[in-house]
Formats: sequence, structure tokens, C-alpha cells
Amino acid sequence: MIKTAMVLAAGHGTRMRPLTNDRAKAMVEVGGKPLIDHMLDRLNEAGVERAVVNVHAHADHLEAHLNARNAGPEIIISDERERLLETGGGMVKALPLLGEGPVLVCNIDAIWQEGETPLIPSLLARWDGDIMDDLLVLAPVDRTLGYDGEGDFLFGHDGRPEYRGDRETAPYVYAGVQITKLDRLAKEPVEPFTRKRIWADTLAAGTLYGFPMDGFWMHVGDPQAREEAQKILRTKHSGLEK
Repeated sequence: MIKTAMVLAAGHGTRMRPLTNDRAKAMVEVGGKPLIDHMLDRLNEAGVERAVVNVHAHADHLEAHLNARNAGPEIIISDERERLLETGGGMVKALPLLGEGPVLVCNIDAIWQEGETPLIPSLLARWDGDIMDDLLVLAPVDRTLGYDGEGDFLFGHDGRPEYRGDRETAPYVYAGVQITKLDRLAKEPVEPFTRKRIWADTLAAGTLYGFPMDGFWMHVGDPQAREEAQKILRTKHSGLEK
């Protein structure tokens, strides 16, 4: 079982302003609790025991909140106060804290309504370390909120995802949760770069796989998406959800 996660919480949250003028994006509340608690609670429910959380913007406030949590998983801070390293570089810096891997990797602006089966346990069950280096949760574009792009991936004939490339659209978007091995990251320098650098390698090697989710994915990246997500969550909790 995979018991460790990396929660990417260091970004400035520029698109979320003015809500991030005095707090990290991870601390913006949606449905009555901060975004980071949505993710940590999902991880706790799935049996994840350790979460390495990187911090940069408004780091003291975020750390204080994490230290005050009274539910799992155990929190370990990866400090990026001096330099923001993005999604790839931040993981390279955190390698000494992550152990041998594989690990879950989660964006804090991804929340979702579950489908027929819980997402993270289903993802963990799908993982096959003998053939996979990366396993990405992919959301159908037509079942998302807060995403206005043209899609990232489509599935090839063998079930592995392919980048959209020159195509105008693709039916799936990366949903901000994945499982990854750490071997390739260990070869990278501690510098700002995104995880797409690693995905390019694993796509070429045929070891990047996709996991299509059956729930409803919400990308809470700006104030409008936050308001729309809150409406959906209020409907769910009021018992009016169909």
C-alpha cells in the first residue's frame, strides 16, 4: 500500500486574488473548509499516513493551520520560503522527506464529488509498479467545473494516454492527482520546473498510464470557480443533489 503523499501547496494563487491577498491559495475556504483540508481529508479517508506539504506564499499562516489539525495524515513540511520551485522542482527538494516511493501527488485546487467508487482508493488499486512510472487521474472535460481549456489527453488504442498534440481538442484533462515513482525525479536538479518534464519522459517510455475518474471534478483556480463549487457543495449537503 502507498502510505505517503506529496501535497503541492506552495503556489502564490495569483488567479485567486483578492482571496489570496492575505493567505495561501491552500487556505481559501470552499464549502466551509480550506482547500488543503479537502485534500488531506480525502487522503486520510484512503488510509494515507504521511503527507509532505510544500509551503511558500503565506507559509507561516499555512503551517500554523496544518499544525492545528487534529486528524491524519501526519504532516511534514517541505520549506520553499526562499524559492518557489513549481510542481517538479518542489518534489525534487522534498525527496529526502518522501522516502523511497511510489507516492501520491496532489494539487490543492482539485476537489471532486465521488462517482460509484471512491477515487483515491480506486487509483491505489489500479497502480501496478511493474509497468507504471506515472498513473494520472484524468477527468472527462464534459464533467468538470472551473476548467476552460481544450483538454490534455486522449486514450490510445492500448489504453495509455496520449498528449493532445496538434489536435484541436482532447476529451480528458489532468485532474490534479496521480501516483508516481521517484527514480526520475532523483536525477533532476533542484530548480523550478513542472512535472510535465517527467511526463514527457514516461510518455516516451510507455510507462505513463491514465485513470479515468467517474466522479465530477472541480478545478478551484479563481474566485468564480470557488463560488460555483460552493453552490454544488451546498446542494449536495442540503440533500437536494440528484
